[in-house]
Amino acid sequence: MGDASVAGPAGPRSELATRVVVGLLLAAVALGTLWAGGAAFALLVAVAVLLVLAEWAAMHGIGRGQLLVGLLILATTCLLAALGRPLEALLLLFVAAGSLLLFGITFAPRARGFLSSGLLYAGLPAVALIWLRGQEPGLALVLWAFGIVWATDIAAYFAGRAIGGPKLAPRISPNKTWAGLGGGVAAAALFAGVSGPVLGWQAPPLLLALFGAGLALAAQGGDLAESHWKRRAGVKDSGRLLPGHGGVMDRVDGLVPVAIIVALGVAIAGAPA
Repeated sequence: MGDASVAGPAGPRSELATRVVVGLLLAAVALGTLWAGGAAFALLVAVAVLLVLAEWAAMHGIGRGQLLVGLLILATTCLLAALGRPLEALLLLFVAAGSLLLFGITFAPRARGFLSSGLLYAGLPAVALIWLRGQEPGLALVLWAFGIVWATDIAAYFAGRAIGGPKLAPRISPNKTWAGLGGGVAAAALFAGVSGPVLGWQAPPLLLALFGAGLALAAQGGDLAESHWKRRAGVKDSGRLLPGHGGVMDRVDGLVPVAIIVALGVAIAGAPA
């Protein structure tokens, strides 16, 4: 999500305008393929996570040959998930990540398992999203997860700029504030509590709001984790593909934990009715 909960005065209007236009285009593509479902949505997820892995490789100094192996494994994982075989997809992902980690420890200790962790970082949310979309209320489930992340991101951005105040994690991301975090959590809770009845879910709105608040915290945690990786790599953005936003990882860092948590919740407790 980038520096969502930022402090200080707003940036140039042209930069904000670019950010808004690109954000709306990305949302339109995501919602369009989500509505279509099936191969269209799976393809979008696959392309996104392959780009994420490429950005991860650039940030961590992973060689081209290793990246090619990782991309092949990740593409196969997405294909298995799209074919309705999520367990096989997860098995492949974990076996490949473990094997690459063991190889790195044995033959390339300087790699530190970065390719293995990158595979899990990109692959787990990919399987989660494709699997969620394939469930009976899949459209609503993924739309709800998207809404949580977007509400958190947008509210944190504007609350952080409007209110400012104490910094959230100055050593990791010096622009983020506690006000931005609070705004994001409040917006996500409100969205979760209101959208549930609109979607026809019978779960108590208060329970959904609490779940939404927890997911907002997870989203902000994903944001901070990516900020830490970028700071360690000495880069401002994960890439330059998206004007006003940076790289693909900058846009999905909050969605990564949210997608995984929502999928685990549905797998354990069942889809809301």
